[in-house]
Parts: sequence; structure tokens; C-alpha cells
Amino acid sequence: MAIEYAKILKAMRLPFVVIGRGEVTAKSFKEVTGVDVISGGINSWLKKQSSIPKVAIVAVSVDQLANTTKQLVKRGVSSILLEKPGGLIGAEIKSVAQIAKQRGAGVYVAYNRRFYASVQKAAEIIKKDRGVKSFVFEFTEWSHQIADLKLPDPIKKNWFLANSSHVVDLAFFLGGKPARISSYKSGALKWHPKGSVFSGAGVSSSGALFSYSANWAAPGRWGVEIMTSKHRLIFRPLEKLQIQNIGSVSIEEVPIDYKLEKEFKPGLYSQVRAFISNKKNIMTIDEQVKSLEYYNKILGK
Repeated sequence: MAIEYAKILKAMRLPFVVIGRGEVTAKSFKEVTGVDVISGGINSWLKKQSSIPKVAIVAVSVDQLANTTKQLVKRGVSSILLEKPGGLIGAEIKSVAQIAKQRGAGVYVAYNRRFYASVQKAAEIIKKDRGVKSFVFEFTEWSHQIADLKLPDPIKKNWFLANSSHVVDLAFFLGGKPARISSYKSGALKWHPKGSVFSGAGVSSSGALFSYSANWAAPGRWGVEIMTSKHRLIFRPLEKLQIQNIGSVSIEEVPIDYKLEKEFKPGLYSQVRAFISNKKNIMTIDEQVKSLEYYNKILGK
């Protein structure tokens, strides 16, 4: 993700410095981007600085997101784009929100799927159709691949927050946050004891009915379907938008300008542009804290 952000900042011709930890990753980063990396970690770098930038992007590993952000806020960084989900567990996310409030810093959680060209186009259609009537989504994960990933066990055990929350956030971003939700779960995986099969339904803040499912022990994929009075908007994969018109069984791909999606990681350029300008549609850390309530319900907590 740090490499992807560097590509965008270079394209925008914005000056920036890159702080990393290990020399090996710093070397590979420079080989790809041509940008030097100051290795040794954020704490070491902060100690040597008499003044630091007021704006930062935090794109470290999930288990280091919260700590890195808090260190920056303590040193006076006032605006931070923090990679999703903002922390390894809910308590870490809450601690970031707390210190951001104390220091008057703006911390924004980078759910870049909100900024996909497909999602932006769907938002236009939804507005024209006068809102969402109902929506469904699936956040099935590929357990056979995740089990073999060389990641710390705590990250895998919190995989719903670390990864599945991407699609959950997108669904509720388009359809409205849950006003009421009933959730069920069963099963367990060796690397994810919190559950493997998930199902639920509810009513969103906009009055739309929704339902969801996921089975991490069976085949499946991420997907979101939004229903308006005139259209069914289908995201499978999330990067593309298909549409079904009322009175028709045919499903067609919506023509969209994917120029930025092809040049950069999908959604990321538009997200960075929003972050440095109007902050529109970017989740705040306080909003993520509120999201933890229904994340926990989905997990059966």
C-alpha cells in the first residue's frame, strides 16, 4: 500500500518523505518507486526531528496501525489518512479516536473501495432513482489461501475486521448504516476461531432492508447488490458495476471511465484527492468506532 500511495503522490507532484522500518523493505520500495526511504521506524525518526509535517498517510501492517498513528498525533500531526481498519482490534481503534479527540487531530480511515469508479457511478444512479430500497452483500473469504499466509496469528484471528470490513463498509456506505440488525454465526476455523459461517439481516438508517451471508469454509466471493425502484446494481467483482433494469432479466456492464483504476490501485487516487481537499466520503475514526458496534454483532459478540 505504501508503494501505491507513493505512485499517487508522485503523480500529484506533492512533496513527501517515507519512513520505514527494515532496510530490506526500504530497498525494495526504492527499486519500485525510485523514492528513498528513511529506515529505522517512526519512533527513531520522530526523535530526530525538530519539526514534522502536519499531514501523514499511515500504511503500515495492521498490527502497527494504531501505535504509529498515536505517535504521530502526539507529535502534532493534525491530519492523518490511516489505512483500514485503523487498528488490529476494537480497543486499538478506540484508543486512536480518543487521542485524536484530545489533540484535535483529524484521523480518516482509508476504505478506498468507497472511491471506486464503479461505486461513484452507482451513487449517481442511486441518487437519480431516489434512494436504495434494499441491498444484499457477501463477504466470504478464501480460507484455503488465508491459512497459508505468512501473517501473525493475531491478524488472522481478527480477519473480519482486518479484511472483511472492506466489503461490509462498502455495502453500508451505499445502503445506509444499520439502524437494526439481527446476526447469526456458526462454525470455526483453526486460524479464525470466532466463526466461519455468518448470516443476518436488518434495516438501514435510510429505511432500506438488507441481508448478508458469508461462508469461509465453502466457495464464494465478495459481492454487493443494491436495489432501487428502477435498477439492480451488481458489484461482482467490486471494481466493476453491472446493472439490471426493471422489467428485464438481462444483466449488462455499465460503461465507466476506468482510466484512474488502470493507472493506480482502484479507488486510491480519488481517495487521496478527497483527503487533501474536502474529505468528502472518507470515514472518520469516530465513525469507525461506531461501526464496531455492528461489526461485533456480525461476529456474534
